Amino acid sequence: MTSMNTTIAFIIRQYDFNLLYAKALVTDVPEEVMTFVPSAGLLNHPAFTIGHLITGSAMMAEDLGSESVLPEGWAELFQRKGPNDQKRPDEDKTKYPTKAALLNELERQHESVKELLLSVSEKKLAEPVKWRFGIYMPTLLDLILFMCVSHESMHLGQLAAWRRALNMPAALGTL
Repeated sequence: MTSMNTTIAFIIRQYDFNLLYAKALVTDVPEEVMTFVPSAGLLNHPAFTIGHLITGSAMMAEDLGSESVLPEGWAELFQRKGPNDQKRPDEDKTKYPTKAALLNELERQHESVKELLLSVSEKKLAEPVKWRFGIYMPTLLDLILFMCVSHESMHLGQLAAWRRALNMPAALGTL
């Protein structure tokens, strides 16, 4: 049996890896390609995907008892509420921040969540949370695991598929 501190450490290591992988996935993507949509099945271009992960981290900070702090207009541009949310990336490419701004904000959000994770109590982690997957993952710890590990990994996988559609090399091999 592992301690809660060990569990949080495991989560943080995976969350750190996701950040590293996110950066690797876009490091060689030219700025003008960050909003390119190669086909109907790959609508979530890199700018939208990274922005969406930023809003996910901001919501995680909120779930951990902090305030959700995002640059102005980013929640409206990037935030989705799950697979039934019909919101799609905005077709106006000028609305998207630069790659550097997106990566800086993703790192800032990750650091904020990690600080909160290191201070959350075991009692709070066991508290039930109400959300769409609560029947499967009923506690705050379940939500944290999903958002910091699974949710990010799913979207980074989409970004890896986007790269492959552009015949770009696998980014994972660069790590």
